[in-house]
Amino acid sequence: MTDKIEIIDHDSWAYNLPKTRTAGKITIGDIPGGLPFSGVRNPLTTSRTSQKVALTYRTAANNFVPKVGAAESLAEAAVAHEALSSGKFYDVEFQPVRFQYEHPAEGMHWHTIDLRLTLRNGLACVVFMRNATSLSKPQTIAEIAAIRQAAPRAEAHKFIVIDADGYNRARRDNLRRIHHFACFEPGPQADALVEVAAYDLKTLWRVSDLFNVIDLPNGQIMKSCLRLIARGALKANMNAVIAANSRLWRAAK
Repeated sequence: MTDKIEIIDHDSWAYNLPKTRTAGKITIGDIPGGLPFSGVRNPLTTSRTSQKVALTYRTAANNFVPKVGAAESLAEAAVAHEALSSGKFYDVEFQPVRFQYEHPAEGMHWHTIDLRLTLRNGLACVVFMRNATSLSKPQTIAEIAAIRQAAPRAEAHKFIVIDADGYNRARRDNLRRIHHFACFEPGPQADALVEVAAYDLKTLWRVSDLFNVIDLPNGQIMKSCLRLIARGALKANMNAVIAANSRLWRAAK
């Protein structure tokens, strides 16, 4: 082997690994047929405390052309998946606005909004996310109040605080799959058949109960169930991974 090995000077008595430069931000290049990430801040960096997420999504604001989104955490991405699959929102924006606010203890700071959700009637909501432990701390409560006060009024109508702990691993996985099938693999004809069967079947208990009464592949029925859950036509326990043996029930009318 002729490759040279780089030797990093390090005190032989220091047992910890030597400090190295942190990895730079991950930049997603151009995607043919897709729109680039347009946030004011790129959150795609290495982290010991959170998992960063890049995803593609479609909204009416972008004429349903796939666009790249980037989220600070899995919970933040899950909130976006939930909004996108509901069909209620005109636009979902990642890291859309950055502004200064006066931190209660540390002077002026910069804050970037995690998400902005815009309803079809034009009502825009900005989202602030933290876990329950952080949200319960007096310093966080004071910080949120300062951020809310400084948020530019022209950028949104409402300021929403969301507990990230409400999105456990199973719920996040369900929302990711629901978003994909609702927005990227629509099946209106199959959905109509599954919805009618679900409401007619008196013995409906599990997703698999539909497999023997509908002339469709089981996988296609499963996808329809997820799309119908997104629309609110069917219900399931979102805190457990939704599969063939999952409890399924009709939405109250």
